[in-house]
Amino acid sequence: MTSREILEKVKSGEISVDRAAEYFSREPFEELGYAKLDLHREVRSGFPEVVYCSGKPDAFLVQIYRRLLDAHGEVFGTRADPHQYELVKAEIPEIVYDPVSRILKYEKPDKKRSGRIAICTAGTADIPVAEEAAQTAEFFGSRVDRLYDVGVSGLHRLLSRLDVIQAANCVVAVAGMEGALASVLGGLVSNPVIAVPTSVGYGASMHGLSALLTMINSCANGIAVVNIDNGYGAGYMATQINRLAEPRE
Repeated sequence: MTSREILEKVKSGEISVDRAAEYFSREPFEELGYAKLDLHREVRSGFPEVVYCSGKPDAFLVQIYRRLLDAHGEVFGTRADPHQYELVKAEIPEIVYDPVSRILKYEKPDKKRSGRIAICTAGTADIPVAEEAAQTAEFFGSRVDRLYDVGVSGLHRLLSRLDVIQAANCVVAVAGMEGALASVLGGLVSNPVIAVPTSVGYGASMHGLSALLTMINSCANGIAVVNIDNGYGAGYMATQINRLAEPRE
């Protein structure tokens, strides 16, 4: 249970104050020997710990997923592969894997989402990074509008959805090649734009460095830039902005 759920149960009389006190008196992390699970991260930051799956030994990954699910009632991981999905699924049959975003998760079925985030891609090849951002934001409780393949080579596609984009509390611009989409969006909206350079492109794109430099040097205002292919970081930050615009009760 989350800290908020504990407090709600105390308020409704479902659990006693003493039982709640036991929960809050636990160690802020759980020592597994190979990992220290930060079970109090949500108390401090409002977001539970997320698993970066790539490179983790099989047995460690499975146990990390099991413990986080037991502690929070849901679990979210990025950069997982099909092999890791099959391993975790053997322990947690209800786990869900998306091969496009490489997200491996289980989330509460009754989750409420609020606010509005618009996630835009320049091209179809940018969708894996955009989906990582979108599913991260949704897992953390944001509503997301997806506007894919609206890059500058056909600007009319973007302008046809301008009403949706301008209504969002935050806009995420995901683009490779020269990364111009972020600058265009920055000049069209009043709310923050998070630019995500991707490694999509030919040789001189230098695996996303060209898009990164374009976005950092944008002449449009209100643009922040995350690391190359860092959809997770964009989804996280977009949710922070969305929460400021749509305060939770």
